[in-house]
Amino acid sequence: MSDFSTARQRMVDCQVRPSDVTDLRIVDAMLAVPREVFISERQRALAYLDLDVQLSEGDSARRFLIKPAVTAKMLQAADIKDADSVLVAGCATGYTAALAARLAGQVTATEVDPSLAAKARQVLVELGFERVTVRTADVAEGDPANAPYDVIVLDGATEITPDGLYGQLKEGGRLVGVFAMTQPPRAMVVTRCRGDFGHRTVFDASVPVLPGLERRPAFVF
Repeated sequence: MSDFSTARQRMVDCQVRPSDVTDLRIVDAMLAVPREVFISERQRALAYLDLDVQLSEGDSARRFLIKPAVTAKMLQAADIKDADSVLVAGCATGYTAALAARLAGQVTATEVDPSLAAKARQVLVELGFERVTVRTADVAEGDPANAPYDVIVLDGATEITPDGLYGQLKEGGRLVGVFAMTQPPRAMVVTRCRGDFGHRTVFDASVPVLPGLERRPAFVF
């Protein structure tokens, strides 16, 4: 067994399973998908640690691969079915999209940073994921041309209500993300029912805010 395979097993055994992730499809996906290939070679020693790994450099819109346990718990809360159509908003280099693709029928992923979107396409193709489409787009914009979706996953936190994404849910569809409007931030499931949206808190979590979903500065006299 390679060092990365051993680290992947330890990630699942020491981070994912103890976080009440009981869906064996998610456990199997996290054992199968090589997280290290979604980050730069010089950072690969960080791939399986319990932290948010920064991907982008030299700009204000920092992008991260978020903590493995948080990713697993959000996917479990999303309750993705085999035939579901899933949108991963703010996919960075595509790790969460790859996991979702092992659970769903079809996955679309959006990323505002063209270089990260290109990396996601490259890695997903190299790993043989044929049912994932990566589009370069603002997180808040989503993918209206191919909506509605059964599930939308925010690959990070939001400080605002993502109304544009809510509108891209099917009836009965679920949006899962970390909502950081208040402290502590909480991962929530938003469900569309008869044109209205119900909110359910599933766990407390702190992850980086996605570019485009930041709180707008208030005007101060």
